[in-house]
Amino acid sequence: MSDSEINITRRGLMLVLSSPSGAGKTTLSRRLLDSDPELTMSISATTRHPRRGEIDGKDYYFLTTEDFGIMRNKGEFLESAKVFDNYYGTPRGPVEEALKAGRDVLFDIDWQGTQQLTENAKGDLVKVFILPPSAYELERRLKTRAQDSDEVVARRMEEASEEISHYSEYEYIIVNDDVDNTFRELQAILHAERLRLERQTGLSNFVKRLRDAL
Repeated sequence: MSDSEINITRRGLMLVLSSPSGAGKTTLSRRLLDSDPELTMSISATTRHPRRGEIDGKDYYFLTTEDFGIMRNKGEFLESAKVFDNYYGTPRGPVEEALKAGRDVLFDIDWQGTQQLTENAKGDLVKVFILPPSAYELERRLKTRAQDSDEVVARRMEEASEEISHYSEYEYIIVNDDVDNTFRELQAILHAERLRLERQTGLSNFVKRLRDAL
């Protein structure tokens, strides 16, 4: 068996990144997506109206409230929630298609969404929680990005305590004190999880061919 014949098919995985706002989750998600062609971002469905420049099927799946309700009642969402006056959810179909094709799906969601995913797709999940190195640094990052008022920053700091309290529900915990180092740790986690026995669906055929050639 030559090296060119080594092509072990695998089932994709669902990589969940959660963190309090300001801990670096969005930056890390973008870097992972830009560096890894096997990784794709999960696309959510929503009942809110498209904003200027948003494309249906790329940014979100835009649904009517009625259609969203029908899908939810049929169990077609892996997770869903109401945020203010709109509904959001992750359609099961596109994610399942990606996993079967051996592609990995990245989820940028909070602990509540992660709990629902754990109930509906536990075997495919890899859950990572990103912690800030300190409360001071978290507040500094929130203020430095200059996207929010002081009032919003204060509210996000209050929310961070509740979010961080759910860290033990995750399999991997990374303290993001250096984004480059954290990025390398995430890559290592992703690489290791891809090698899990249960995800390498073509391994038994490969091993059979290997043994037959001995």
